Amino acid sequence: MVTRSLLPDGGSSPATKSRPTRVAGSADRAREVAATVPDPEIPVITIEDLGILRDVEVDEAGAVRVTVTPTYSGCPAMDAIRADVTSALHDDGYDDVRVDLVLSPAWTTDWMSAEGRRKLEEYGIAPPAPRGAGSPIALALTLRCPQCGSPDTRELSRFGSTACKSLWVCNVCREPFDHFKSI
Repeated sequence: MVTRSLLPDGGSSPATKSRPTRVAGSADRAREVAATVPDPEIPVITIEDLGILRDVEVDEAGAVRVTVTPTYSGCPAMDAIRADVTSALHDDGYDDVRVDLVLSPAWTTDWMSAEGRRKLEEYGIAPPAPRGAGSPIALALTLRCPQCGSPDTRELSRFGSTACKSLWVCNVCREPFDHFKSI
């Protein structure tokens, strides 16, 4: 945002970019900002869609504490997510930001939003099926191709472009696609 300032001679010129400083009581706004951060490995979904954004707190001094649970304990994207959340909050005026990683309870694909599942499918990634708390994870013998919709597919590799995805191919349209594994 560029603001204009009145010069001593009565004219105006572009001023430096101003940034509001946030104060206590803006936890809802801080969560809104953090929720817009995209996943660095699948940029069509946000960390909120993915279900890894656990909590956002703002104390009386305006310090923000964001709690995130990785999709798995060795997820290499966590450093990028921490930096992106911190940057987004700094850009919105929060100067004191801390992003904590919490491993317990472990993340599950049940935390993924319906909107996130829809976005994955539109992007060409077969989303995990919802399973419900305490239910066993079903073994996927076939998946519906996100490109053509055919159920005539097969798994090529247990690991796809990231460890949380597997690689499949459609036998009808011959397109390869990732499947986000149910955890």
